Amino acid sequence: MSKRQHEYRLTLEHQAASSPEQPLHEPLVLDFTNHDDLFAIVQRVQNANFLSPSQAAEMALGVKLLGNVLLTNREHPLFTELSQAFGEFVRKLKAHAQPKAE
Repeated sequence: MSKRQHEYRLTLEHQAASSPEQPLHEPLVLDFTNHDDLFAIVQRVQNANFLSPSQAAEMALGVKLLGNVLLTNREHPLFTELSQAFGEFVRKLKAHAQPKAE
């Protein structure tokens, strides 16, 4: 029996180029699954108030997307060094984004 997964669709749209002669790219649509509620994670990082809301969302999504790739490809030599440092970073991030006790 497989674990229950949340299903997500992420759409990246190129809104403006850095120079007028550079064409805009077609939207990139990415369908993926994750065992976590990504909206809740984004909210938790935003509520920690150590980044702007936009940067908090970017970081939370980036970390979760990279984490899935690292986990899925943990035996690949490209990721062996990064995996340990990434794990330490995620532990620190989780501690930093915990709700403060009143």
